[in-house]
Amino acid sequence: MKLSAMIGLVATAVLIAGCDGNSRTLHIYTWSDYLAPELVAAFEKAHNCKVVVDTFDSNETMYAKLKAGGAGYDIITPSSYFVQLMAREKLITKLDHSKIPNVKANFDPSFKGQITDPTFEYNVPYAVTYTGFMYAKDKLPKGVDAATWKVLENPALKGKVTLMDDIREVIGAGLMSLGYSLNSRKPEEIEAAVKEVLKWKPNIRKFDAESYKTEVPSGATILGHGYSTDVTQVIVGDEEEGNPPRKDIGFALPKEGFTIAFDEMVLSSAAPNPDLAYAFMNFMYEGDNAKANMEYIMGPMPVKPGIDALDADYRKVIILDSETIKRGQVLKPVDDDPAVKELYDKAWDRIKATSEK
Repeated sequence: MKLSAMIGLVATAVLIAGCDGNSRTLHIYTWSDYLAPELVAAFEKAHNCKVVVDTFDSNETMYAKLKAGGAGYDIITPSSYFVQLMAREKLITKLDHSKIPNVKANFDPSFKGQITDPTFEYNVPYAVTYTGFMYAKDKLPKGVDAATWKVLENPALKGKVTLMDDIREVIGAGLMSLGYSLNSRKPEEIEAAVKEVLKWKPNIRKFDAESYKTEVPSGATILGHGYSTDVTQVIVGDEEEGNPPRKDIGFALPKEGFTIAFDEMVLSSAAPNPDLAYAFMNFMYEGDNAKANMEYIMGPMPVKPGIDALDADYRKVIILDSETIKRGQVLKPVDDDPAVKELYDKAWDRIKATSEK
């Protein structure tokens, strides 16, 4: 989405790195609709290179592809709780911060509590998303509260709900609905969360991390479990693309707690063009570039000059207030303990295969 024309996308600092007169290709593996096309074009021009963007719909899909030998990427944008795992598996490499001076210079410290590693050893925080419910205001039954996980067991929504196809988001929903930590490692709490999610299954049309963006607006579903950035893109719309604002669509963050997930730029250990990757990371932390990207993805990046440059009203749309943030829980790794990982994997298998009896 584009809310304003981009001005001064390429600052002097990004013109000096990675441009050697030979055309090269930067390969980025990221989420869909997560990078402004105009920024890609500006970077290509500034660095005499080509940028190829491939997309994934879940961290698990991304990880499986890399483990299966899907190489050739320079930058990947996993959620922060996947970074430690990828580092242990030697899929990514430690960062040379001398090559990305904008990151520590422009990082907004107000986001420090929402990231898992403030040292940025392997990670450059890219953007934050909050998981809740996209819903059709005119189709949600009267009196039904969308701002609670309990809405998922309401019989009025039978077959009219989608849940994300994401192990941590779904089990986390079950945990938070019961008042437990999103990152619980306790077998009894994970078991209780599975039973809670199975109560919801009669209402669940499917597990899918993408379709809610079109199916809630079209009426195929009433309520979709999804990311704040995606939902805001639909609500705000893009008149230039023929997508008018949708005042009939709402977004709710459950009162029992919601997921805060930072996506991070990481450097592949097999990156064909690491210097170009560093140049891109530095480029995205330029204030004007971050501003333009936030206007496109409809979500916050922790780049203070970019945030300060946003229209004040728009800033309120994409950046949560401090009281709301208190209800959020940051996704953290749980797979560092094989026993806990097995608990989650078995729990997910049961959720995907079983109906409540």
